[in-house]
Amino acid sequence: MIKLKSYLISILIFLSISVSSYSKGVPESFADLAEKLMPSVVNISTTQTVVTNSNPFPFQFPPGSPFGDMFKEFGTPQERKSSALGSGFIIDEKGIVVTNNHVIQDAEDIIVKVNGDKEYKATVVGSDPLSDIAVLQLDTKEKFIPVKFGDSDEARIGDWVIAIGNPFGLGGTVTSGIISARNRSIGLSRYEDYIQTDASINSGNSGGPLFDMRGDVIGINTAILGRSGSIGIGFSIPSNSAKIVIDQLIEFGETKRGWLGVRIQDVTKEIADIENLDEPRGALVASVAENSPSDKAGVKAGDIILEFNGEKINQMKELPIIVARTEVGKKVDVKIWRNKKEIIKKITLGRLETSEDFKVSEKSQTDENRIDKLKITVRKLNNEDIRQRNLPNQTRGLVITNIENDFHCKFAR
Repeated sequence: MIKLKSYLISILIFLSISVSSYSKGVPESFADLAEKLMPSVVNISTTQTVVTNSNPFPFQFPPGSPFGDMFKEFGTPQERKSSALGSGFIIDEKGIVVTNNHVIQDAEDIIVKVNGDKEYKATVVGSDPLSDIAVLQLDTKEKFIPVKFGDSDEARIGDWVIAIGNPFGLGGTVTSGIISARNRSIGLSRYEDYIQTDASINSGNSGGPLFDMRGDVIGINTAILGRSGSIGIGFSIPSNSAKIVIDQLIEFGETKRGWLGVRIQDVTKEIADIENLDEPRGALVASVAENSPSDKAGVKAGDIILEFNGEKINQMKELPIIVARTEVGKKVDVKIWRNKKEIIKKITLGRLETSEDFKVSEKSQTDENRIDKLKITVRKLNNEDIRQRNLPNQTRGLVITNIENDFHCKFAR
């Protein structure tokens, strides 16, 4: 009987050790961690001049012109100051701050509040709209308490995290939650590999840090889902992807991304069957840019890229992210599926930002189009429009840039 009891106790001890090794208990408190990290998280406020033009006149009357008063009621273009709020965090004791590009884009003045009381002017070291990351420098000789980046690849679904930021301008707000999902894409930017979290993130949290339980930054809080505040679905840029961009912005003031020069699409089950590929994977090359690195290496439309520089491509969306973070000028092996067999192409990467392919794609985003039947000119809604109009992050649509004079409207009475 004594032996049986000893045996049962041993089993219970073994089970308790096994369970504790596979699970981390709910933290008793986040207080110590929050107290340590708060001095490194900053509140950012920006101002800029916004010109509103709701009338049919595509010009502004000169100062003092009698026509200005005459047509004032019809909405003569007016200038006004617009302000915006965001968050950020210090990564160097000399006052280098990381935030989102959309927080400071087109800002004329940037004020950073540290530790809830001291305010400093800041200048932009570099910004990158494609990844929505910006780096600022505080205009002061003071020393600050920095935080360090963690390894976002180690973050697992279910891990505890905390977010600190400036929601609704309240400043110094700490929220907690878990990592809800990884590798999310929500259509906000070119390179998306978001960490999804249920830690409350609201307007004003943009640019703030997402911390793991060691106090390391594993994400930059960027987007939320929902029109009227947090509904427990927020998105953060993984620190491993962000750090590559941040280092380049600090060193060069701009990004230097690798470039293949191909347009790609998903490999469907039907395509995999036709090509005799074991399963739908990789990225199907739809077209190859003339004189691009891929063109020079002999890549053709219809090829399926299975592996890039030793990294397997499971889904099409993975390839642009992997290519972008690879060093410009590096010669890489690209594994391709062609004519029902694997071949290897050696490709020397170009730079995306200086490529003709990139310039064309950037221009297309700002191109205006005339709609004859409505007698208006429109362009695509961009991130700056969304910020100025306080629209939900996922809003898609068109902006009317011009209304022709012979298109008449009636006043509602």
